[in-house]
Amino acid sequence: MATTRSAHTVWEGNLLKGSGVVTFDSSGAIGDQPVSWPSRAEEANGKTSPEELIAAAHSSCFSMAFSNILDKAGTPPTRLTTSADVTFQPGEGITGIHITVEGTVPGIDNDAFVAAAEDAKVNCPVSQALKAVPITLSAKLA
Repeated sequence: MATTRSAHTVWEGNLLKGSGVVTFDSSGAIGDQPVSWPSRAEEANGKTSPEELIAAAHSSCFSMAFSNILDKAGTPPTRLTTSADVTFQPGEGITGIHITVEGTVPGIDNDAFVAAAEDAKVNCPVSQALKAVPITLSAKLA
């Protein structure tokens, strides 16, 4: 069964001096989040950015896909810690994403862990949606 998740943003003002608020409509799990151009292109200063939201989506999606791949191989993870760094270059857009994952996975060697991580990097739904952007990976067992 397909699911649809929704969020909306109310923006006031122009790009450089304006600001907005992102609301997570589907879950309400995250309170309204302020967003602005300076929080995107300079310092965050307590505000989010589209790139931070993409990083959150990518790190969680990758973790889910990776845990499923490991489980199907008979080596379910005890713990995976995943971060995603999304690089934004004003004038160019999103220029790259780097995923870093460290895991505790009994019964697997580092080579198999890295191969499974590469599979998750390529095949998680968010990676698929972002495949126009270079995605790199660092993976290691804890």
